Amino acid sequence: MQPTHKHYIIPKDFVILHTFCVLQYHCNNISISTTMNYDVVIIGGGHAGCEAATAAANMGARTLLVTMDMNKIAQMSCNPAIGGIAKGQIVREIDALGGQMAIVTDATAIQFRMLNRSKGPAVWSPRAQCDRGKFIWKWRETLDHTPNLDIWQDQAEELLVENGEVTGVRTIWGAEIHAKCVVVTAGTFLNGLLHIGRKQMPGGRIAEPAVHHFTESITRHGIRTARMKTGTPVRIDRRSVHFEDMEVQEGEHDFHQFSFLSPTPPLQQLTCWICYTNPQVHEVLRAGLDDSPLYNGQIQSIGPRYCPSIETKLVTFPEREQHMLFLEPEGENTNEMYLNGFSSSMPMDVQINALRKIKALRDVKVYRPGYAIEYDFFDPTQLKHSLESKIIRGLFFAGQVNGTTGYEEAGGQGTVAGINAAIHCAGGEPFVMRRDESYIGVLIDDLVTKGVDEPYRMFTSRAEYRILLRQDDADARLTERAYQLGLATKQRYDWWMQKKECIDRIVNYCMNAPVKPKEVNGQLEALGTTPLHYGCKAIELIARPQVNLQILADMMPTLKEIISSLPNRKEEICEAAEVLMKYKGYIDRERIIADKMRRLEDIKIKGHFDYKNMQQISIEARQKLEKINPETLAQASRIPGVSPSDINAMLVLMGR
Repeated sequence: MQPTHKHYIIPKDFVILHTFCVLQYHCNNISISTTMNYDVVIIGGGHAGCEAATAAANMGARTLLVTMDMNKIAQMSCNPAIGGIAKGQIVREIDALGGQMAIVTDATAIQFRMLNRSKGPAVWSPRAQCDRGKFIWKWRETLDHTPNLDIWQDQAEELLVENGEVTGVRTIWGAEIHAKCVVVTAGTFLNGLLHIGRKQMPGGRIAEPAVHHFTESITRHGIRTARMKTGTPVRIDRRSVHFEDMEVQEGEHDFHQFSFLSPTPPLQQLTCWICYTNPQVHEVLRAGLDDSPLYNGQIQSIGPRYCPSIETKLVTFPEREQHMLFLEPEGENTNEMYLNGFSSSMPMDVQINALRKIKALRDVKVYRPGYAIEYDFFDPTQLKHSLESKIIRGLFFAGQVNGTTGYEEAGGQGTVAGINAAIHCAGGEPFVMRRDESYIGVLIDDLVTKGVDEPYRMFTSRAEYRILLRQDDADARLTERAYQLGLATKQRYDWWMQKKECIDRIVNYCMNAPVKPKEVNGQLEALGTTPLHYGCKAIELIARPQVNLQILADMMPTLKEIISSLPNRKEEICEAAEVLMKYKGYIDRERIIADKMRRLEDIKIKGHFDYKNMQQISIEARQKLEKINPETLAQASRIPGVSPSDINAMLVLMGR
C-alpha cells in the first residue's frame, strides 16, 4: 500500500505573509533593514547545522542558516573522514531519511573501506576518507540548490525569548531574525578556548573566533551548561615523509558506498599509510608533560575517552612501547596529510621533536601543530526526544552542544532537529525514533535519558538491537517513514520499493525452492561443507558459512536467472537478501525482544507521579526520575539508578 506523501508546510496564508516580509527585507537592503522573518533559523553551519537546514527546508519550512563563514560550510575540523564503527550506520540512516551527508561523502571520497569485515554483518561499518576542500564545496552546492533555504553570514549573539517561547536571534551586526523555531548547532564555538602548550587563545577552531555571550543568553532562562574538551592532531607535509618506511593501507574497490542513490565515486582513490610511535617518541613526550595543558591544570574539562590524545595514551598505558598512527591524505591534490592517532595539545616544539623520532617522519615538516579546545555544551537531559528544549518552546539543540563528538552524531541529531523544527511550525506530532529503529534513536535516547559526563561517541555496543540496525538495511527501516513525512524524495522512495520487491523475490524463492542432494553435493564437498543426506529448501544452505548467494546461484539456474534480471545495484540487493536469510533466526529473536520492550514504550508516565513523595521506590530513583521526568516507563527503566524493582513498583501503582 502506497503511503500518503505529505509536507509539513506552513498554512498558505501564513506563507504568503511570511514571504512578503522576507522580500521586504531584500528590497530594503539599501536602507539597511535589520529585521528578517523565517519559520526556522539554524545557528551554525557545521554538520548538524547543514543537515538541520536542508531537512527543515525540504519539508517546506522557510529556513535561514546563520554561519560565521560561508566558505567553511560543513568544515571537517578534525579528520577528513566520514563513518567508522557505528558512525557509518548513522550516515546510512541519515541517507535513508533523505539527508545529504552520504551523498556528499560519496561525491568527495578518496578512499572507502568497510570496517569489521571479519565479524558479522550486524557490526559492518562503512568509512570513507574525503577530500576536505571538495567536501565543503559539495555541501555549499547542496545548500545553494535547496528550495526554501537562505544563508546569512553573521554571528548569533543573543537568543530572543518571550513568555517561555523562542522568537528568534539577534546577531553581532545588529540583525534581528524572527522565527518560530531556532536550532542551535554551534559546535565548539561557544566560549571556545584553544590550547597549545601553555599558550591559550579564544577560538572556535584554529584561526577562527570564539562566540561569546550567546551561551549566557540561553542559560539565563534556566538551561544548564558545562564545559568539554576535544583536540586534533598535527598536519604534515607529504613531501617530507619517507613512505618507504611505512605500511600501506589500501582502500576497497567493490560496490559499497554510503548513499543508496549515489553513482560510482568520481574522485581518484588514494592510499593511506601506517606507522608507529616508539620509546624515543614517548621519552620526548613525557619530558614535556609539565607543559601539557591536560596535566598542568590548565584544562579542567573532560575530553573524549575513545579518541584520547597521544599524551593521555602514554599516561593511561605506560607499559605500551608503541602506538599505531595512520597517515591519511587530506585531498586529491594537496600535500597536506592528517596524522590520525597523534591528537595533542603539547607545546609545538615537543610535538615536532617527538614526530622526528619516528623513522618515516625523521625529516617531517608540519603545516601546524595539534591543539586542544574547550567549549560550552548544554545538559541534554533538558531536551525532549524531538531535541526540543523542555524549558523554552521552539528551541532545539543538535550536535556537539549536546555533549557529543563526531560529524556523524552531529549530522544525525541535525536531521532530527530540522525535521521537528519544521513539524513544530505546522503544529504536527514530533518525529521520534525508537532504539530498535535506528542508531540515531539510540543516540538521542542515551543523551536525553542518561546525560553525558564526557563527549559521547556512538559504538555498536551501545545498541542492544544492533542485529536489527545493520548498515545494509537503513533504507528498509526508515525510507518509507521519511517519505510519509515529505522528506525523502519520490525518487528515493521508488528505488526503495523496487529494491524491496527484488529482495522479497530472492528470499521467497529460496524459502520455497527444493534442493536435492544429487544436484548440489559435489559443490558442497568442494567447499568443505557436509553433503546433504536428504532434500531441503535453498534457504537452509544459505545458512552455512561456506555458502553465499552467488555460490547458491551457481548451483541453481533459476536463482541465477532471478539475480541476472535484477535492475542496477545487483550486489547491494543480493547482499541485503543474503543477510536476511543467513541471520534470520537471530533477527527474528531480537525482534521479539524489541517488541516486548516496546510495550513499556507505550506506557506513558509523564505527569502521573509525584516522584519526590514516592516512598515505594529508592531515594536515588526518586531523585533521578524527578530530574529527567521521563515520558515512558521504558525510558525510566534506562535511567542509571532506577532499578527493575523501582519499575515494578511503578507498574503496580499504575494498576498494571
